[in-house]
Amino acid sequence: MSKDAHTPHSRSADSVGSIGSRDSFDELVDEAVAAPTDGWDFSWFEGRATEQRPSWGYARAMGERMGRPEVRAALDLDTGGGEVLNMAPELPPSMAATEGWPPNVARATRLLAPRGVVVVASPADAPLPFADEAFDLVTARHPVKAPFAEIARVLRPGGSYFAQHVGPSSVFEVVEYFLGPQPDEGRRARDPYREKAEAEAAGLEVVDLRAERLRIEFYDIGAVVHFLRKVVWMVPGFTVEAYRPRLLALHERIGKEGPFVAHSTRHLIEARKPSA
Repeated sequence: MSKDAHTPHSRSADSVGSIGSRDSFDELVDEAVAAPTDGWDFSWFEGRATEQRPSWGYARAMGERMGRPEVRAALDLDTGGGEVLNMAPELPPSMAATEGWPPNVARATRLLAPRGVVVVASPADAPLPFADEAFDLVTARHPVKAPFAEIARVLRPGGSYFAQHVGPSSVFEVVEYFLGPQPDEGRRARDPYREKAEAEAAGLEVVDLRAERLRIEFYDIGAVVHFLRKVVWMVPGFTVEAYRPRLLALHERIGKEGPFVAHSTRHLIEARKPSA
């Protein structure tokens, strides 16, 4: 849920009962529906949901790599609104970012252009619009899908791909609450070892691979609604109207039992292109 830039604080146990009353359902849902969903700023969840961060600290590690003297040109894939990339204290002389959703392209441009970053509108499933061997470093935080063949193509010999990916069955407690049990193939999607094999098939050498399962707590139904509006691939086609009975039942469950608990999965992957 958090984009490493922000982890909301826990709402106290005493406040759970006050937000769990049936009378507050429409108010909480209306507030969540009115909230903007562009970019990867998760500050709206402050006090309403929490998510553990992976132990490796992606934003810090990414920023350290961006500042290395041998990195003269870098690319950030699926940058969202540019919030995570903007956390890097120093950026290389040549810096580009891609993003596929038009509102995020505009948001990222406003944020990153003052730092000299060129934001390129590029669909996630399209070839990267850059020349061969253009970058010393390619980064990504939660890319839609890592295009390893394209990453290998645009990396210079000796260059690296450094990323944090969403793992398999991530937040499936939420998915299956609304959609029911999911097939095994859906649970295995985004498996880190499959991705390692894909990277190696593209000619990259995987030098680091770490995975963690992290606890998420939703403290009110508004947080669930906002999450599903923002992370649209979790429950495709989600609307409050379509899922109102399930939302109301979950609202009442949170009021009686406390936070709705789910788990995200994340893996860190670092791969290098062999030197010529």
